[in-house]
Amino acid sequence: MSITVGETAPDFSLQADDGSTFNLKSRRGHRVLLVFYPGDNTPVCTRQLCDYRDGAEAFAGLGVELIGISPDGADSHSAFKAKHDLPFRLLADPDLAVAGAYGARGMLGMKRALFLVDEVGVLRWSHVESLALFRRAREEVLKAIEALDSA
Repeated sequence: MSITVGETAPDFSLQADDGSTFNLKSRRGHRVLLVFYPGDNTPVCTRQLCDYRDGAEAFAGLGVELIGISPDGADSHSAFKAKHDLPFRLLADPDLAVAGAYGARGMLGMKRALFLVDEVGVLRWSHVESLALFRRAREEVLKAIEALDSA
């Protein structure tokens, strides 16, 4: 299953790196970029999330809240977040149910994927990688969001 641009994003509740429960619906009124990634402390995922960390101010300037999602548990996320000084929440999707609802579940686990959910809960942009070795650089993602804003 996957969703397409213009559809309402599936709501979900997942455990965050700090042990709290994150619910997408509670973020209505904000734009949220869901960043699905295969795993904490893997080379490509670490580069991707650190790249987004380094552009956190640019995302915030566009009114976008970053949320990372992987199959790893809250303890792993907490350590990974602290190690790399990540300024955004990391959520645990151990059974890949949320990844499946968004079309980010692959044969070997979670695909690398991005979904921009707008203030009313509608999917406005997405990108799903066919190979986990590739990632969207921060500048590409920011340009895509800026293009939506100017359309």
